[in-house]
Amino acid sequence: MTFTRFASFAALALCGLAPFAGQARGYTPQGMCGDYARLDITSPTGTCVALLADEAQGLRAPRRILEVAPGRYWVVDMGSWEPRHGRLLEMTLPTDGPAPRRARFTVLAEQLDRPLGLVIGPDGKAYIGESSAIWRTPIPALGGALQREPLIDGLPGNGTHPLKELAFAPDGHLFVNVGSDSDNCRDTAKQFPLPCPDLARPKPRAAVYEAVLATPGFKLQSFKPFATGLRNSVALTVLPDGPAKGTVLQGENSIDYEEVGQPPEELNRLQAGRDYGWPYCVGNRQPARGYEDRYDCKTTEAPLMLWPAHVAPLQMMVGPTGSRFAGQVLVAWRGHQPPGHRVVGYKLNAQGLPSGKPIDWLSGWDPKPGVRPMGKPTGIAVDRQGRLLVVEDLNRTILMLLPSPKK
Repeated sequence: MTFTRFASFAALALCGLAPFAGQARGYTPQGMCGDYARLDITSPTGTCVALLADEAQGLRAPRRILEVAPGRYWVVDMGSWEPRHGRLLEMTLPTDGPAPRRARFTVLAEQLDRPLGLVIGPDGKAYIGESSAIWRTPIPALGGALQREPLIDGLPGNGTHPLKELAFAPDGHLFVNVGSDSDNCRDTAKQFPLPCPDLARPKPRAAVYEAVLATPGFKLQSFKPFATGLRNSVALTVLPDGPAKGTVLQGENSIDYEEVGQPPEELNRLQAGRDYGWPYCVGNRQPARGYEDRYDCKTTEAPLMLWPAHVAPLQMMVGPTGSRFAGQVLVAWRGHQPPGHRVVGYKLNAQGLPSGKPIDWLSGWDPKPGVRPMGKPTGIAVDRQGRLLVVEDLNRTILMLLPSPKK
């Protein structure tokens, strides 16, 4: 295994992030939101959307953000789809200086291979998912070096869906996305094999795996498939409390039909050993193209909820207790067709599961020449102050939902 090169905080503060000229791609600030530039993105009454950082701060393709200590945010910047262009960044917010302010960054790790997953484990360490490996590190003091500890390697890093999302359950088990090798399993001869090779191999793809970490030390005890038939589970979370505590939720990025409105995306409640249909079935257990009359979709699990086609759920999380997002599951929809390109919430019902209609947190994010590009949210987080942070990869920004300034 090739270890990532680490550098010191001081050196990177000087040369780690080469600046880029210009503003965030397509955004023109519309006044002030707190101490930051305000963007014309629709948010609830009494709030505004602030621009914290963009490519002028060296962002290339940010995908995840997480507050790892008070006022300290780690950002996974995938860089590109080319191997080993990813970085792990630390972001801090200035408390002084002229407005509009911008966040400050240092590079913690470079040459990461298409990183995505970023979570804090029950041991207090940060877990990072690269395309073919998962590792962890204690969170150092500000300016300290990372201490990389390999956890899982040899994961498939090729194909259409190489990114590894991570989600911890209340019992300390770690769930990992191992996405499919293709969109719909069509082979080079444009045929649809049955069984699909992704699912027939000894270690199937198109699956969510479960890692059991034994205490003390949280050493890897086992790593095996938990649920299969899941095309790409980059939207993955586990309910931390309530009546459905421990329930694994997955937002399915479904097969790409060209038609608007087909097939729907899915919110799935994952259960051990169950099959969720990819590539044979889509939506509410309906046959997928190429597999009509060839597979009994009634043997697969029905979705908990259907979402509009092509909204592309790219991250999902539970709103923290004490925040305005408590009692909701938040989802970043990156898809290019309405009602995509927004951040939404779903209230938890009496059974503790998401239900009802989506609540818009960031919406009205369609392209408007000279004002804003189409929204491309890929990652979300809520910090200790209850503020929603959003990252966009294509637009190279980090945003924050803040109270509107009083007039």
